[in-house]
Order: sequence, then structure tokens, then C-alpha cells
Amino acid sequence: MRIRTRSTATALAVLFSSAALAAAPAHADTVQPLPVRSTGSLVVDGLHQRVFLSDPSGGKIVVTDYRGTVVKQLTALPGVLGLELSADSATLYAAVPGGTDAIVAIDTATATESARYPVGDIDPKYPAIAGGKLWFGYDSDATGIGGNIGSIDLTAAEPTVALAQDPQSPWFAAPMLDGAGGTLVVGIPSQSPSELGVYDVSSGTPVRTAHRSVDGGNLRDLAVTPDGQRLVVASGYPYHQAVYNTADLSDDGSYPTDAYPNAVDIAPDGSVAAGIDGAYEPDVFVFKPGQRTSVREYDFEASDQILADAGLAWAPDSSRLFAVSHDYDGAYRLRVLEGPTKAVTKVTADAPATATRAKTLTVKGKVTSKAALPAGTRLTVTRTDLESPKGKPLPQVGTKADGSYSFTDTPPAGGKVTYKVSYAGDAAHTAASGSDSATVSRSKASLSLNNNGKVYSYGKDVKFTAHLGKTYKNRTVEIWADPYGADKPNKLVKSGKVNSNGDLAVTLDLRRDTKLTAKFAGDARTATASATSTVWTRVSVSLTTAKQYKSVRTYGQTYAYFHKSTDPRFTTKMPYYKGRSHRLEIQVHYQGTWYDAGSDYFKLGTNGVSEVRYTGDHGQEAGYRLRVRSSYINGSSGDSVNSTTYGSWKYFLFTK
Repeated sequence: MRIRTRSTATALAVLFSSAALAAAPAHADTVQPLPVRSTGSLVVDGLHQRVFLSDPSGGKIVVTDYRGTVVKQLTALPGVLGLELSADSATLYAAVPGGTDAIVAIDTATATESARYPVGDIDPKYPAIAGGKLWFGYDSDATGIGGNIGSIDLTAAEPTVALAQDPQSPWFAAPMLDGAGGTLVVGIPSQSPSELGVYDVSSGTPVRTAHRSVDGGNLRDLAVTPDGQRLVVASGYPYHQAVYNTADLSDDGSYPTDAYPNAVDIAPDGSVAAGIDGAYEPDVFVFKPGQRTSVREYDFEASDQILADAGLAWAPDSSRLFAVSHDYDGAYRLRVLEGPTKAVTKVTADAPATATRAKTLTVKGKVTSKAALPAGTRLTVTRTDLESPKGKPLPQVGTKADGSYSFTDTPPAGGKVTYKVSYAGDAAHTAASGSDSATVSRSKASLSLNNNGKVYSYGKDVKFTAHLGKTYKNRTVEIWADPYGADKPNKLVKSGKVNSNGDLAVTLDLRRDTKLTAKFAGDARTATASATSTVWTRVSVSLTTAKQYKSVRTYGQTYAYFHKSTDPRFTTKMPYYKGRSHRLEIQVHYQGTWYDAGSDYFKLGTNGVSEVRYTGDHGQEAGYRLRVRSSYINGSSGDSVNSTTYGSWKYFLFTK
């Protein structure tokens, strides 16, 4: 299914390509959407850095670059399933069974069809190169009953198709193939128990050398090692990728993964990638050459991301592993996994929660990895604080035999001090870093703000002064004003350096109760500080009378005279606020004392004006001295944005 060998020219091209890439910055893993409805086979062209993916349902081959970006789609390939790359990476061979019944050759440099090899009334499905020929598994007729192996001699001047290469074929359906050198391995997809076979094709004629049914079933993928000596199988059961000797298909251990194995691929250097169809376990396990314990595991995180069957393929230089995943809605993605054979490294760092500035503290931690790091591994250390916000390098530290490390530091600045410990990584380990922070003490700043608790008239210009005591470097203070009421936000009204006396002043035109806050952001040796001052602001309120026939100065006040047949008009003016009312109250004078004669609240218009008509039997009030006033009562007047304000009394009386 996937090429396992390379020509010398290709190997050199890949070698120099990888050397150039190694000099460039490493890239993070990427995930890109795929315009497919299904997946069949995945192969990687290292020479042109292209990835080819077949979509049987869509009848096409999708071509991407090494970042997973789609660069081309080859259509009109109904049912295209298996793909195989030539040894020189120049040609991609695709098995197209859906009515086309051909092996289609594609020029990898241009991603265009270069040849087509009709195979007759059969369904070719799984191509593989071995022993100098292109082999393919096929169903013997369009009904899919019975399977066999065909071949195409690509070295011939006129390549010819040969069918029924195993006259005693034991395969009931098209067998899945893979090849290395002169060895061709075979398995039947989805069969239970799994049925495997091995052919020696070094002479150009296949000779079946081994055949057996093995434990487990529901075969999804298989791969042969580059030396042709072992076959690795991914079947739904057992819950590992089983390994067999190709000499006789005897058991040779396994690559431990998890439930429902469904993919396996082997890189030219012998690295093994094994995947499972699992929602809650790691999806891909990577094994270095000669090892049966995974060096790296990948979890696609979201539980609805499932590895596609046969959805793994190595870049020829093992620098990348490509994986196809899909969700339950049939959306496919191509995942580009960088440096898959590098063991994941973790670095922890532990700094004290609190510390004293200019005093020594100790930071400790540990470096761990599946591939142990040697004692003395160098770690870089960076301290970030208020004095060095971009970070300051500290002396490197080495690990002990168990991966632990420790170092001391004397923080020159207070506040939050972060220590970042980093390992650069190497050919066998990923880069990693860990960090932790300490809260380092700073001296207390003295900050005050005047006028707290004072009451002012509406529209009064008031000067507020913030005073800052001794600090290390920073002498900037901010003054914020937050007027009462949800419609007025907290606002910065002044920011600047204090004068030589440590003062910063601002003058505000007060129209509401206001909370002011002075803020000092602190510096490397002085802590942050704030001070508040809440001042109360009255409203402006005026009351005028109308409909009187005269005004006379009497009883020490000016009285408005009304005929008993006239209803006075009282007009209140007050700053408007949504939902605001004023309280209008009347008092009567009797035997030297003023007594309450009634009160009520009246809504202000949006222009801040309210006119009230005083009705009733004014004849009964004739001869009595009366007075009226309008007031704003905090809370009772419909809002609480000003301080309670009582208006001036207006005096009046009724005559006959």
C-alpha cells in the first residue's frame, strides 16, 4: 500500500532537503480540513513534499503540501482506493475499480495523469511495489466474488498486465498488499479470523511462502518492515498491533496500543506509527526502531475526532507523520505531526509563593521524558519582573541524574517575579519549558486623597489633590472619578507625575455624588496603592408661584396673596434624571408653630420642570399663613445619585 524503499537519488534528495529544513525554525503541528467524503489510502512523496489521499466515495485523489494545504484534486477516478509510490517518487499508482478497472499512473511533479493500465473486468484495489513490479490485489469479477493478485512489469518497454498470479489463490476477496525488497505481504480486509500470506517475488514470479489464519479479525491495515522480515497488522482485535515473521508468519510479539487498532505505517528507518479507532484514548502511538514501548502518543483531544482506517503515513525522512481523522458528521482533517519520534519532554518549576526582595530564594524542578535525559543536561533560565518585563537571562543550570535541578536567585525587584526554565530539545527529545512565579515583597506606598465626606452645592468646581509619599522610581498617579448612576462610567480624569511636594490635583465640576480614586501602579520596589474620597453633591432646586394677585412683605417674609377662588400654581425646576420626582410639601402656621399640611411626590419632565396646581376649598384656609417648598430626597425621589436637598420655603396666604 505504501512505499517502503527509496532509490539512492531519492534518498540523497530527501537527505539534503531535511538538512535545509533542520536549519529553519521548527513548526508546530497543524490540522487542515479535507474536501473528502471517505478515505482509502494515504501516501507521502518526500521528493516533492506532497501528500496524496484517495477518496473512494468522491472518486478523486486529493493532493496537499506538507502543511496540509490542498493544492490539487484529481477527479473522475470512481472508487479509487489503494495508492502506491514508485521507488524514485516520480509516479503515483492508483487502483481505480469503479467501472474504470485500471491502474492509473500519475506524474507526481505535476500531479497529472501520465498513463493508464486497463486490467480487464476486475476490480483492482490494493497496489504495492516489490521485486521490481507493481502488484495489486483484485476481485476476480465485477461481483467481487473471489480474489487474486495481478502485476504490471514497469521495467518492460511496453508494460503488460498479468492476472491470476497465484493459480491456487486462497483469497475470497481482493487482498490488501504491501511490499519491501522481494517480499510481498497479503491480508484480507475485514475478515475474521484474519488471514495472512507472504510471497517471494524476487524472481518476478510470486511464490507463496507462508499462509495462515491468525488470532483476531477485522483487518484494517498492514505494513511490512523495510527489511521485509516482519509484518505488522492492525485489526479490530486483538487490542494491539500484532507482529509476525514473514518467513513463516509465526508470532513475533506486538506493538501495545489500545482497543480497536485500525492503522499502521512503518518509516524507512523502521519507526512504527500505530493507531486506533478510539474516542477517549490516545489515537496514535509512535515506536522508535527496535523498540516495543511507545516513545510518543498523540491524542486528538476532542472525543469526536477518530483516526481514519489506514490513516497514517510517514514522511520518508521520519520528520513528520501524517494522520487523517474524522468526526461523527463525516468531516475529515489532515493532521501534520512534527518530530513524531521525539519523546515528549516535560519541565516543572517550583518557586516559593512569597519571598523578600533582595533576599535569596530557591527554585527547583524536574525534567522528565520517556527517553531519559543524561545528568548535566543544560537548562536555560529567564527571570521576568517589573525591572525586566521582557525577561533577563540567568546562569544555566544542569540536571541531576534523576532529572531534578535547583538554583538560587536574589530578586532585585518586588511584585510578581516569574522564573522560566527551558530545555531546547534535541534529536530524541522535544523542547519544553516550565515556569512558576513568586510574589516578592515591596515597600508600602503612602497615598491620600482629600475632601472625603464633604458635601457640595450643585455645579460647584472642587479641587481634589492626591498626595504620594516616597517611592522607588515611579511618581505617576491617576485620579479616577465615578459619578453615581449607571449611566456615568468610572473615568480617568487626570494622570501625571506628582510635583515636588508629591501632589497631583484636578478640578471637577460636581453635579452628582462622586467617588474618586487615586491610583499608584507601583514600581519595582514600591507596592501599588490606592486611596478613595467620596463627596456628596446636592441638586439645584427652585420653586416659583403663579396666579397670585400681589406679593407683600409681611411677618418677616414675602407672601404671595391669592384669592380664595384661585388655585395657586407651583413650578419646580431641578436637574433631570430618569425616573426622578420631587417632593412638594405644604405647612400651615398656627399659634406660633408651623405644622405639616400634606406632601406628595411629583414626576419631573425631561426638561427638569414640574408644575403642580394646588386645589381645594381655599376659603377654609383664608386667614392662615401657609408655606410650600420643593425638595429632592435621596432614594425616595426615584434615584440616589445626589444628596438630599431641601428647597427654600415660599410663603403664601388666601384672602376673601
